[in-house]
Amino acid sequence: MSQKLTPSRVPTPGKILSRELEARGWTQKDLAEIIGRPVQTINEIIRGTKQITPETAIELSQALGTSAEFWTNLEAKYRLHVAEK
Repeated sequence: MSQKLTPSRVPTPGKILSRELEARGWTQKDLAEIIGRPVQTINEIIRGTKQITPETAIELSQALGTSAEFWTNLEAKYRLHVAEK
């Protein structure tokens, strides 16, 4: 019999994005200007009310020097966690 181990807390992709902005000294407005999106979009991602789409994942990866898969995986992991609750 196998046990399923799940983390007690799965951070939202927005929380990770917020920490990344803080580490770089960037504001939401800075990121919005870099990727050419409205500040509201960045704010909604950070608040967790807007999902990271594949297109947004690509833009974030280019702006932050990460991979698009990093952002899509965070989003998928979080949404699975929510669905399992």
